[in-house]
Amino acid sequence: MSREYSRVYIDGCLDMFHHGHSGAILQARRVGEWLVCGVHSDEEIAANKGIPVMSMDERCTSARACKWVSEVSEGAPYVINCAYLDLVNAQVAIHGDDITTDANGNDCYQEVKDAKRFVVCKRTPQISTTDLVGRMLLHTRDHHFPPSSAIPYSSDSVALYKQYAAGDDGVSEYAGVSKYKEPGCEELVRGKVPEAGQEVVYADGGWDLFTAGHAEMLRLAKHHDAHDKDGRGRFVVVGLHADHTVNKNKGFNYPIMNIRERALTILACRYVDALVLDVPYETTKKLLSQLPHTPTAVYHGPVPLPEGAAHGYEDVADLLRILPQHDFANLNAATIVDRIVARSAEYLERQRKKGVKADREQILRAAELGQQRKQQHEQQLEQQ
Repeated sequence: MSREYSRVYIDGCLDMFHHGHSGAILQARRVGEWLVCGVHSDEEIAANKGIPVMSMDERCTSARACKWVSEVSEGAPYVINCAYLDLVNAQVAIHGDDITTDANGNDCYQEVKDAKRFVVCKRTPQISTTDLVGRMLLHTRDHHFPPSSAIPYSSDSVALYKQYAAGDDGVSEYAGVSKYKEPGCEELVRGKVPEAGQEVVYADGGWDLFTAGHAEMLRLAKHHDAHDKDGRGRFVVVGLHADHTVNKNKGFNYPIMNIRERALTILACRYVDALVLDVPYETTKKLLSQLPHTPTAVYHGPVPLPEGAAHGYEDVADLLRILPQHDFANLNAATIVDRIVARSAEYLERQRKKGVKADREQILRAAELGQQRKQQHEQQLEQQ
């Protein structure tokens, strides 16, 4: 597939990495052969937007796990300029069709827009880090899909899954998506199959707020002690619990992201080969035999399973592989919620400032659209 540009650039805070971030990255990857993803520093974010929830290391790890990112540029400036594009050898910067402003209320992309080195991608509606923080602070559950809901499996949802299931080039067939339905699985998106001799493994969970901890776990499941010479790793099948399953076991207002949001975020991960929605909480050998590809091992993170209590892996104890400790082993949805709650006053102020900032950005966007329409009208008059 021929691309418009050889090297393109996209940047962001990438705080609490979600499918809105990966959706923009996917669009950018489809424009360029090589995608540089800039990640702003904690200090730059705090100065221009408010304190980030995730650390720089956590945000960069999430960016690297996204299969459409070719290269991560750490500490990218909040206000992008042509000199930085030249530094990372990018022809253009890509950003959503909204406007992002700095601490002074100025468009962060104005210089590259003026230089005609700016490409617009479509912003993903109804998801943002601000939305997710709001769900945690307000303890809402209206984003959950009830067990009877067909929305996560509607034609619109499946079309989204198909987009995010694309390979690292943004277009080729890659990850398969299925829905667990006793006594088997219903295929939603066709994907690749394991290669000859490639071991198939399984990892399940809620994967809520898909963190650097989740990404690192899947990386290890794919590559840890894998005896392959070509670096392909294992074929990783990921099981995803439905909203009601997560809520039953976690309580409170978990999951913070609903099953469709979680599925899209998981599909963007480069270590995922197949995704099965609505799997049971308990992993059994019968379940494994009903999956699209039959695993020979089940992976679990380094956090110890509870002793003397049901944990859902009793029937597959002989297939269970516990992954080694890693830097993000204790990072999950609960720890993120704890961060938000512990600094709730600061995050509430961030939410307030974000609202004021959004008003300013909408005004700038309206003015920009008005200028574009004026230019289009003038061009039409010249052609008459």
